[in-house]
Amino acid sequence: MGMSGDFTAGAAPAGSAETHMAPVPSRLPDEAERTALLQAAGVPEHLHGLMGPHGVAPLGRKMGLHFEEMTPERVVATLPVAGNEQNMGLFHGGAHMVLAETLGSLAAILHVRLTLGLPNAVVGTELGATHHRAVTDGVVTGTCTPITLGRTLTSHEIVMRDEQGRRLSTARMTNIILTRRD
Repeated sequence: MGMSGDFTAGAAPAGSAETHMAPVPSRLPDEAERTALLQAAGVPEHLHGLMGPHGVAPLGRKMGLHFEEMTPERVVATLPVAGNEQNMGLFHGGAHMVLAETLGSLAAILHVRLTLGLPNAVVGTELGATHHRAVTDGVVTGTCTPITLGRTLTSHEIVMRDEQGRRLSTARMTNIILTRRD
């Protein structure tokens, strides 16, 4: 199915001053910037070392991600609806997925590092969601809890709710715990 109107794939709208530019990878913050980003996102200081070189992923920062709780048994974070809407003004389905994947990945990392005491990396292998209701304003809260926590595989359920506590979506994420290669 082709595009209609004044748009063509890969080109700016007719009369637009914009041109297509290749994306530039995000710059790694220095240690002071990384610490400030982690603090601003609500990451407890004792977990800063587990958060990777960017601290909080650039996409999460752009979307306004803020952590409320971070343990191997429960990871909770919020995203504002404002700035994360699709073109009809609803909280974007992709924003649900970004929140779910972020929480599921971090929960798996916390399990591996804090519960198992291993330095192994984790890789998401499956993410799926069901959207139950729309939201047009306020803050969305994602709560991630384990379904199963093993030595080779983790599965988590991530539930997104609005400020009234109504379920917006339910996601499930599976992560593989990679074997260390020395």
